[in-house]
Amino acid sequence: MSEIIFIIILLAIGWFWSNSLKAREIALAVVSNYCRKMNLQLLDDYVALTGLWPKRDDTGKIKAWRSYIFEFSVSGAERYHGKIVLLGSKVEGIYLEPHRDPNQFDS
Repeated sequence: MSEIIFIIILLAIGWFWSNSLKAREIALAVVSNYCRKMNLQLLDDYVALTGLWPKRDDTGKIKAWRSYIFEFSVSGAERYHGKIVLLGSKVEGIYLEPHRDPNQFDS
């Protein structure tokens, strides 16, 4: 009986690990596209997990709420911080630290 429980625990850990990798890939792809559209540079091509909690979605199902941070730049000379929040595989929001607008030119 203990072998079955051990196998179930290993399968659950494997599923969670796989699900976490998929969520990270989604976050990175969304942030990369967002930065490209906003004429920003995604620095280091990474997102880092900063929070993980169970949370209910709009239909009442419990899903993993994940928060990732990333760094971006307007010109490559400075670094700003950003955050993306996912609930399951759905993006809840992208938040950027105040930064210089890349579409405005200094006179």
